[in-house]
Amino acid sequence: MTVKSVAQILEELAPLEHAEDFDNVGLLVGDSAMEISGILVTLDTLESVVDEAIANHCNLIVSFHPIIFSGLKKITGKNYVERTVIKAIQNNIAIYAIHTALDNTFNGVNAKICEVLGLGSTKILIPKKDTIRKLTTYIPSAEADNLKEKLFKAGAGNIGNYSNCSFALEGTGSYKAGEHSNPTIGEIGKTHFEKETMINVTYLKSSENNVLNALMKHHPYEEIAYEVYSLENQNQNIGMGMIGELNEAIPELSFLRHLKKTMGAQVVRHSVLRNKPVKKVAVLGGSGAFAIGAAKAAGADVFVTADVKYHQFYEAENEMVIADIGHFETEQFTKNLLVDYLTKKIPNFAIHLSESITNPIKYF
Repeated sequence: MTVKSVAQILEELAPLEHAEDFDNVGLLVGDSAMEISGILVTLDTLESVVDEAIANHCNLIVSFHPIIFSGLKKITGKNYVERTVIKAIQNNIAIYAIHTALDNTFNGVNAKICEVLGLGSTKILIPKKDTIRKLTTYIPSAEADNLKEKLFKAGAGNIGNYSNCSFALEGTGSYKAGEHSNPTIGEIGKTHFEKETMINVTYLKSSENNVLNALMKHHPYEEIAYEVYSLENQNQNIGMGMIGELNEAIPELSFLRHLKKTMGAQVVRHSVLRNKPVKKVAVLGGSGAFAIGAAKAAGADVFVTADVKYHQFYEAENEMVIADIGHFETEQFTKNLLVDYLTKKIPNFAIHLSESITNPIKYF
């Protein structure tokens, strides 16, 4: 088992292409070809976490937050980031970060919050743009079904809960092979007419290499005619935040007590209560104030997030309640999610849940 093979497994859950542009995800420290002895899963990678990895004989740390976020011009140990990186390198420990790639995953960070809070009928709060591609190609009709199957196997044709989706049109294609060509069908120098099928399939941007490789490998023509389009369609399975519903409406104070208990929050900072029942709840782990408008537009009674600034609480405008329970508190169950996932994918392998409490905020 190598670092690269574990990264591939993680990227089946959370493709790095789904991460936000500002983020720094993937393998941050180490050799992708290194054989691993064990995996330590953590929310943050600190010196103490590297020590924990050493004690557990783990040479791969899978971290939610990236220890290297902005560029490092020097690594001299002058701050906690540099000291952590130095210790990891000295002990031949690789560090992989998943962060907003997992934030944007349907079964990721926010799904875990919904699960803990007992929310059902969940859906993405802010669908991510530019994640859907469309492929159109033309192929001899006798070969169309075979090519479609190969494209489906490569990841094309998946729309929501449906798979093997495509659309085809029959027609006649024409071409004249040039002097230096090697046509599969037809003769050099003569215009050839062929009964062809136009195939249309959509796929995730993250699957593009696999889909195009399948097209090139299984299309019979020497020169393949195809077009790739970027679609504006909203992707209901990828994006930031989630919104769901409680089994039954409860009073606001009852919900705040439930929130504080289930999420282990020391305190809940909230906007003015509306004295209305809570049924629909929006969540966004980490710094989620940017989604206040989206939560209101979705009809949320309460929006659970973190790092809300003073004036941002005004943005609730008595349309919903904003509840800030703390950055660590919203994301604390993420490492459990990753351990469960990796354990299912790699049974009988040393996968450890970090016991380090990396929350930098203390309460008095």
